[in-house]
Amino acid sequence: MNDKEILLANPRGFCAGVERAIEIVERALVRFGAPIYVRHEVVHNKFVVDGLRAKGAVFIEDLSDVPPGNTVVFSAHGVPQSVRSEAQARGLQVFDATCPLVTKVHLEVARMREQGRELVMIGHKGHPEVEGTMGQVKDGIHLAETVADVATLQVANPDMLAYVTQTTLSMDDAAAIVDALRKRFPAIIGPKKDDICYATQNRQDAVKFMAPQADVVFVVGSLNSSNSNRLREVAELRGVPAYLVDNAEDIDPAWLEGKRRIGVTAGASAPEVLVAAVIDRLKSLGGTSVRSLEGVPERVTFPLPRELQNVQSG
Repeated sequence: MNDKEILLANPRGFCAGVERAIEIVERALVRFGAPIYVRHEVVHNKFVVDGLRAKGAVFIEDLSDVPPGNTVVFSAHGVPQSVRSEAQARGLQVFDATCPLVTKVHLEVARMREQGRELVMIGHKGHPEVEGTMGQVKDGIHLAETVADVATLQVANPDMLAYVTQTTLSMDDAAAIVDALRKRFPAIIGPKKDDICYATQNRQDAVKFMAPQADVVFVVGSLNSSNSNRLREVAELRGVPAYLVDNAEDIDPAWLEGKRRIGVTAGASAPEVLVAAVIDRLKSLGGTSVRSLEGVPERVTFPLPRELQNVQSG
């Protein structure tokens, strides 16, 4: 008997920050027409980016690629202050799609630096959110990617130290680094409220709940999506084989051999339409039933920029 049950994690998929960022690009396209320039992928999902590109969004990494007088959208990951200054100097119209929870971290960094504190940013080198957050100040901020990094940190005054974290980290990994920081620098302070965002926490908790019930887990998300990669890791750390798939076609039937219960979740930048396609593919490979697991309901929303609030997206 080869019946396979599909377990759906809850919550999964789009978070409020991602929904807001995509909506900003879509409404800007309606109001101002194509092209709308977007600095960096607005969210880390190939399907979403390709869809916006087809509507007239142009994704760039350098503001010098934006012709004078055009409109640019900053991605959900946030930008360094130098990018804001450059956009202003060039007279570009800017719509800021930075997730408000990332902006919260930016404000923490600025405030702590004003207090004369050095900062430790816990995050992944090269990730645009990390570059944006560390770029909020000219100096006095160090990156820690691992517990091992904590041992080699060189700071001017251990008694005037603070830390912040990338919003899409593994909660367990971040906690281990914070613990190492506190042991080495007992006077270090952190944010009043955890920087790891509600959506990241909820999706990781949902996988922790689902993984023990599953023989294999599929995470719908793109390879460059930090939070999607963390979901795969959370499942693997619980001894369950886990695969990150951009779309249904990525699924190798061999991954399902001998597996009776198949867990499915999606990163915060992955749309539900991709989850539906994955479920259809799993059904074609022997999935006979779908069970949606219980999870924390999410009712968070973030307002759009005033200039776009009355525009209907296409």
